[in-house]
Amino acid sequence: MNGLAVSAKLLPDEAERRRLRLIALSRWDNEGGAGSDMPALDAGAGNAPVDKATSSDTEAVQLRIRVIALENLVIALLAQASMAQLELVGEMADYISPRPGFTPHHLTLRAADEMRSLVNRASPFRNAPVT
Repeated sequence: MNGLAVSAKLLPDEAERRRLRLIALSRWDNEGGAGSDMPALDAGAGNAPVDKATSSDTEAVQLRIRVIALENLVIALLAQASMAQLELVGEMADYISPRPGFTPHHLTLRAADEMRSLVNRASPFRNAPVT
């Protein structure tokens, strides 16, 4: 049986959540440089001298892969989170946002926006959409 096939025993909303989950997971192939043209991460390990630039590039690719994986894990966890936990994420995003009298930092602003985005991206996988 194909792993993408949806069981006939699933309720309509369960089938839709599963379909959305499969779509999200299928994006793995084209996000963060994780495509077929990506260099093999362990190719030649121990067989050739390590080029500092190549080593740095490989580490950056591995870091991107890990970040993509962690984002998707967080989305999966947020999809099962209680409303209190989702509100806590929003409070934390507000907390790291610049407060009066402090200089806004572009990375902090983007991090707070990303936290809110993760909650929003988890909403299609929840029973009730998050607003």
